[in-house]
Amino acid sequence: MEGCNLKLLFVVNVDWFFISHRLCIAEQAVKEGWDVYVACEDTGRSQEIESKGITFINLPFSRSGTNPINEIKTLLNFYKIYNKIRPDMVHHITLKPVIYGSVVSKLLGIHGTVNAISGLGYNFTSDRQSIVQKCMIRLMKYGFNQENLGIIFQNKDDHKEIDKLGILSSFNNVFFIKGSGVNLEIFEHSLFPKAEVIKILLPIRMLWDKGVKEFRAVTDFLKKDYKGKVLFVLSGLADTENKAGVTESYLREWEEDGYVEWIGYQKDMVKIYQDSHIVVLPSYREGMPKSLIEACAIGRPIVTTDAIGCRECVDEGKNGFKVPVKSINELARAIEKLILDKKLREKMGVQSRLKAEKEFSQVMVISKHLEIYNKLNEC
Repeated sequence: MEGCNLKLLFVVNVDWFFISHRLCIAEQAVKEGWDVYVACEDTGRSQEIESKGITFINLPFSRSGTNPINEIKTLLNFYKIYNKIRPDMVHHITLKPVIYGSVVSKLLGIHGTVNAISGLGYNFTSDRQSIVQKCMIRLMKYGFNQENLGIIFQNKDDHKEIDKLGILSSFNNVFFIKGSGVNLEIFEHSLFPKAEVIKILLPIRMLWDKGVKEFRAVTDFLKKDYKGKVLFVLSGLADTENKAGVTESYLREWEEDGYVEWIGYQKDMVKIYQDSHIVVLPSYREGMPKSLIEACAIGRPIVTTDAIGCRECVDEGKNGFKVPVKSINELARAIEKLILDKKLREKMGVQSRLKAEKEFSQVMVISKHLEIYNKLNEC
C-alpha cells in the first residue's frame, strides 16, 4: 500500500468525535500511503486534524434533524463532496453519514465503502416505530445493496437487529471490532486516588438515554447515608443538538456542593479516570462505549446496565456489575457494594485492566481497520 496515493474519505458528524474515536486510524492510513480526507462539522478543532497530514472538509449538518428540505440539502452536500473527491474508499461513522453516505456512494459507484455501526441511535431506542425510522430503514436497504460494501459492528446485537430488519445485502462484508479501542500507553493502569472521599464518575454526553435520570435518582437514594463520604462526578457536555439531550439547567440544579459535581466536557479524560474510584454508565443502549473501555484501561471497577454494547465491557462479578436497564435500586446497590469494599474495588480494577489489554487495544483496532480497507480495495 505504501505510496499508492489512493484516496480515503472519512465522513462523521463532528470534529471532536472524529478526534476521539477515529483519528488514530486516519493517522496510520496516512503513514501507509493513503491520501486521507475528513468531512464533518468544524466546531473549532479542524486544525488538530489537518496537523496530521489530513485534508479537512467542513460539512455541517444536523445530527438529529428531520426537516425534509434540510435533509435533502444535506444529501446534496454529501453528493457534491463525494463527486469532487472521488475517493477510492469511504468510511462512514455514526448513523446519518452511514445512511446518506451509502446512498451517495452507490449512486456514484465509489469503489469501496465501509459503514461503522456504533449503535443504532435515538430512533431505535425504546422500540420506536416512527415514520423517521421507516425512512431510515428504507434508505439503508437501498444504500447497503451494493458490491464492495463492508459493515463494522461493535456488538452481535446490532448485527442481529440490522439483519432482522432486512437491511443487509448478500453483497455485504460483515466485520466485528469492539469499539474504537484505547491507547493502553496513554490510558495506563493507575493506582486508586488516596482521597478519603470516594469519587463515582459518570463520563458521558449528557443524554437521557445514557441513564441520567436513573443516576440522579441513585444520588438521591444514597444521599442520606453517603453525603460527605462520596462525590458523584458528572463529566461530559450538555448535548443540546441531540433530541435526547439533558438541559444545562437540569444539571446545574442537580449539583450539590461536596456531593454532586458537573464538570462539563474534559479534553484530558486520563486525569478524570485516574481521580475516580468507580465508573458508572447506566445507558439504555450503546455500540461499544468508549468511556467503559477507557475505564477498563485505567483499572477501575464498572457498574453498567445489561444493555446492548454495555454488557460486553463487564464480566459480571469480575471487573464490575451489570444491572437491568432503567433500574434504580439495583444500580444503587451495585454502586454501594463498591463504596463499602475497598478490596473489591482494587480486585475488580485489576481485572478491568486485564480485559482492556486482551480485548480493547487500539493497536489491534487500527490494524483491523487497515486490513478491511485493503481487503475491500482488492475486490
